[in-house]
Amino acid sequence: MQIRGANALVCGAGGFIGGHLVNRLFAEGAASVRAVDVKPFDEWYQQNPAAQSQVLDLQEKEACLEATEGIDAVFQLAADMGGMGFIENNKALCMLSVLTNTHMLMAARKNQVKRFFYSSSACVYNGDKQTNPEVVALKEEDAYPALPEDGYGWEKLFSERMCRHFHEDYGLETRVARFHNVYGPLGTWTGGREKAPAAICRKVLEAKASGKHEIEIWGDGHQTRSFMYIDDCTKGVVDIYQSDILEPINLGSSELVTINQLVDLAEELAGVKLKRIYNLDAPKGVNGRNSDNTKILHYLGWEPSIKLRDGLARTMTWIEQQMLTGVTTTK
Repeated sequence: MQIRGANALVCGAGGFIGGHLVNRLFAEGAASVRAVDVKPFDEWYQQNPAAQSQVLDLQEKEACLEATEGIDAVFQLAADMGGMGFIENNKALCMLSVLTNTHMLMAARKNQVKRFFYSSSACVYNGDKQTNPEVVALKEEDAYPALPEDGYGWEKLFSERMCRHFHEDYGLETRVARFHNVYGPLGTWTGGREKAPAAICRKVLEAKASGKHEIEIWGDGHQTRSFMYIDDCTKGVVDIYQSDILEPINLGSSELVTINQLVDLAEELAGVKLKRIYNLDAPKGVNGRNSDNTKILHYLGWEPSIKLRDGLARTMTWIEQQMLTGVTTTK
């Protein structure tokens, strides 16, 4: 099913990825986009004036029924989540997102939605396969036997299974992408829910501005990750949605870096060199995680077009603008 001409719904549209996705769907020719989030409008990261914007609590079944009325295409991104510091300390809150996913699937079925996209996470992958910084890139089948990130990862894996069974039992067309560390402008950069690229950009800029040339790094800095720029993410979402891929599939960059290398890049972009203080007691997640993009490259010819250095430069420029204009809290 094509986006062009469709009536689309973005759940979590007031968030980072959701806000960018609304813009992408209009660019792809959607007939209409309904943008829904639980946050008040003044707390949305961005709003597209062409969208039908609504404030609804999608943990409630009736709200999901209202949101899906007259909708062809659902993009379910709504969830309580954040960076590693947030998900390690809010496991129950992350698990409660299962209410949103369950009620959205039920509402999509009742209102005869044509296709349902669900944003899963690389946190579903078996932790035993992520103990070494020199990690072998994770293939889709590495989610089983199941040993996901406690709390957040378990909820994501369960919701993947819900999508599968709603397709098998009720015929609802579902698509699932496993996001790997999405970053970019107009995202969370302070307040505790930010991901590593934004947190490091902020810390480097703060250290430079204050003259106190040091930075705290969570863990020993040898942890490895890959980071996908937001524009690559939203293109991948649309491509997967329009595809015939029934199983969950990776959506991420395979450009693996250590956290120390990420700091190196941020320092270079900011023109500063900092003393590094390693907090070994802070949440740091798995030792190594990377995306194996063999399947998505084979099926869709998709691969990230924006290198980490370029994406990080755009992100740092935006964060610096926020700091200079006196923005001190996240949405």
